[in-house]
Amino acid sequence: MRIDEHAFLFPCADEALLGIACVPEMATSTGIVIVVGGPQYRVGSHRQFLLLSRSLARAGFPVLRFDFRGMGDSSGVARNFESVEDDIGAAIDAFTARHPGIERIVLWGLCDAASASLLYWEARRDRRVCGMCLLNPWVRSEATLAKTHIRHYYGQRLLQREFWTKLLSGKANVLHALGGLFSNLLLTRKVAKAESRSFQGRMASALGAFDGPVMLVLSGNDYTAKEFLQFAGDDPAWDGLLARPLVTTQSLPEADHTFSSAVWREKVAQGTLDWLRQSGLGQGAALSATGISGSASR
Repeated sequence: MRIDEHAFLFPCADEALLGIACVPEMATSTGIVIVVGGPQYRVGSHRQFLLLSRSLARAGFPVLRFDFRGMGDSSGVARNFESVEDDIGAAIDAFTARHPGIERIVLWGLCDAASASLLYWEARRDRRVCGMCLLNPWVRSEATLAKTHIRHYYGQRLLQREFWTKLLSGKANVLHALGGLFSNLLLTRKVAKAESRSFQGRMASALGAFDGPVMLVLSGNDYTAKEFLQFAGDDPAWDGLLARPLVTTQSLPEADHTFSSAVWREKVAQGTLDWLRQSGLGQGAALSATGISGSASR
């Protein structure tokens, strides 16, 4: 399918943000807004966002990727994922204004962009947002990181024969070997008490109230994904949220945090497309997401 890829500027709080829309000649009424996470810009790690936008556009979906204020080619001062509600709202406004055939929006975000997507909806209750694709959501705090280390590092370490051999032979210092474990246990108890109305709680509130389909993509080789699953399993505010019928989970056991191989990126692209269709958000889109490539690098 022929697609048109064009750049444009749009306003946000007296600043100018750069967006790049990738629009097919025969588009569905569902637009995808790719929310950028971390200190990066619209291309994404390993050019994932650029390739994904073209892949979905060839399947019939109009896609927007853009730079937050202070990032990439957008003006202004950079801010963290908890302070980008205006940026996301401005991007949706600009995208739907330029392409009036778009009736609903799916937010797609990796890492803290997944968190920002939930926080945006929790704050705005934007009815244009009909679905969310959340990859390796960021819930990190001192407590979550400590819990993850306890389970996935110390848990494995204590089961290793080599560790106990060194410990019993005197080659490993007991206080040094176990001190980190005890300090992490104390940290989890101390910090957890201060996280009542945290951004993680707001994320849970959003996921619980959102009445559209949600796709959750989790990498097996990623501490951020492990932290998220552990946090969601331990925190009462998240109880049952991931088991809701509207939530679909795709697990990629070998994938790393940024899906650094072409195989993993293609699985994410195809999984996104399959989910869009199965959720009823891809009416009129009939092509496959295979063969994601492109020569430009904007």
